[in-house]
Amino acid sequence: MEFTPSLIALQLVTGIALGAIYALLALGLSLIFGMLTVVNFAHGAFFMVGAFVGLYFMGLTGNFWFSLVLTPLVVGAIGLATERFLVRPLYGRGIDYPLLLTFGLSWVLIEAMRVLFGIEGLPSSTPALLRGSVDLGIGFFPKYRLFLIFATAVVVLALWLFLEKTRYGLIVRAGSRDGDICRVLGIDVSRVWLVVFGIGTAIAGLSGVLAAPTRAVNPEMGISVLAESFVVTVVGGMGSLPGAVVAGLLVGIVFSMTSLFAPELAELSIFVLMAVVLLVRPQGFFGKAGLMG
Repeated sequence: MEFTPSLIALQLVTGIALGAIYALLALGLSLIFGMLTVVNFAHGAFFMVGAFVGLYFMGLTGNFWFSLVLTPLVVGAIGLATERFLVRPLYGRGIDYPLLLTFGLSWVLIEAMRVLFGIEGLPSSTPALLRGSVDLGIGFFPKYRLFLIFATAVVVLALWLFLEKTRYGLIVRAGSRDGDICRVLGIDVSRVWLVVFGIGTAIAGLSGVLAAPTRAVNPEMGISVLAESFVVTVVGGMGSLPGAVVAGLLVGIVFSMTSLFAPELAELSIFVLMAVVLLVRPQGFFGKAGLMG
């Protein structure tokens, strides 16, 4: 194979599109950890549930856009119930308790999807409007992968505006920093944490429905994705939202470029990247030292 500049440039854009999914996944994971200090091991399972729910709604309505709006609401509602009835009683008992609970929950969700949709999963396809490719000047690139980049940018911008420019976003940030002071001021911190967990899981569900046309949808799809999203979260810095976006794109590019030059090392490359980053900067790109303590 001849590695022309156009081929390398197209592979770079492919990496950015892949990194967009990683960034979205890590964004939800980092939001929950950064605000609640909960390591959500069910995040990959929520991603998988989002993919199944999205395909189910598309099968019912034949409308991808309807599914794209409704799926995060459904998965977010599951996240709200998870926080309220399962995670909330474990606050204050140490970081291990929610971790173990969400790890067990992930397997419950996997088995539930196997019962509802079967072991083989469901077939998926690209929505008609986003089929085909466009000429970027360096070559033709799939429309749907460009849409993934655009959708991720919209979600990142919306989340930033919510956290930085709204009164409730200010309350969310304040509640994550000092819950006791917020209670003194009359703020219901438990409701804030509920909303944060719901938003984080909704983003995971959105990631699942967006990723469905690009990969096989089956009950185990969240397992490998969880490992990759944790790599992104660690590289970017635990709890850092800017870190999740930057690291997600970087991991996608590293995976894509390695796939071009040494396909057999593609999976390994992202873990090598994580090891190198941790050796140089143990808290990740944008993380704060001692956050896990």
